[in-house]
Amino acid sequence: MTDLPPKPATTPARPYFSSGPCAKPPGWSADRLNPVSLGRSHRSKIGKQRLQYCIDLMRELLKLPDTHRIGIVPGSDTGAFEMAMWTMLGARPVTALAWESFGEGWVTDAVKQLKIDPTVVRADYGQLPDLTAIDWTHDVLFTWNGTTSGVRVPSADFIPADREGLSFADATSGVFAYDIDWAKIDVATFSWQKVLGGEGAHGVLILGPRAVERLESYTPAWPLPKVFRLVSKGKLTEGIFKGETINTPSMLAVEDAIFSLEWGKSLGENGLIARSDANAAALDKIVAERDWLGHLAADPATRSKTSVCLTVEGADEALIKKMASLLEAEGAAYDVAGYRDAPAGLRIWCGATVDTADIEALGPWLDWAYATAKAA
Repeated sequence: MTDLPPKPATTPARPYFSSGPCAKPPGWSADRLNPVSLGRSHRSKIGKQRLQYCIDLMRELLKLPDTHRIGIVPGSDTGAFEMAMWTMLGARPVTALAWESFGEGWVTDAVKQLKIDPTVVRADYGQLPDLTAIDWTHDVLFTWNGTTSGVRVPSADFIPADREGLSFADATSGVFAYDIDWAKIDVATFSWQKVLGGEGAHGVLILGPRAVERLESYTPAWPLPKVFRLVSKGKLTEGIFKGETINTPSMLAVEDAIFSLEWGKSLGENGLIARSDANAAALDKIVAERDWLGHLAADPATRSKTSVCLTVEGADEALIKKMASLLEAEGAAYDVAGYRDAPAGLRIWCGATVDTADIEALGPWLDWAYATAKAA
């Protein structure tokens, strides 16, 4: 019988490597949240103030220009992106890019729900489609950072300044981890539960001026549910972008987001990006030192620095499940199995709320779990 490696002596202090909801910021605890808005109406003076403050913090941290509006909407990133699709698509042809499961979800909705017959450009997990072949007379849907494949766009350079269509970026695991050229983005969506380590259920919708123009000049052929309506009497409902949410938000989730944003502000966007970069580099070193580990995204230029997806030599779904269970039982790593639709492998969150020392401590535990799972 092959001798198994001993359990490592050092365990990650915060073994939270889930790709959503992600690790809380360092130093987080529930009793550090400001209770000022709890038990109060979101339409009260204090409720509106806290929602507006949350929006202001997001704008400051993202360095979002005044040309772009930012609003808190229902349904996490999914709800925000669906809202954008249902309210703006149909005015011109659509191209949908898909290289992972969420991009495929937008394709499904465009084809089966909105029935707009988009041009679909696909790539396999781990790959990026040819971004130079996009017809920008179309509206274009894409994921900035493919959370389930570990593949990202290298930058916004592929988006032309003189585009005729709108650029729709599902940026949920990209914002706060990459420097985004907002002049190239007409619509962006994300949720607090990724790089900020916030709670789910709430989405964030960013609209550039060209998106606002579309909303005010175009009425979709299909009916819109109340939670998707951004326009009243042909004009944008500006209150949505001043903290007057469409439906009732969780003020506890808002206060939690404010905590994360204030933590992020103490570091600055560049500081958040640097933390993600350091975590990704530490994990890359672990991979490079092991011949049984690899990156699903082979090209470093398009490899995610947040949701890093790994291949495991000889792995199938059962082996990955066993490894993840072993790591969880030891308190060494939580929620590291790859996404259910992705090739069998591991997925390690390297966003800014994770400490680099915990990534470094993970390497020996991966060795132990791999050897132990194979021997079982």
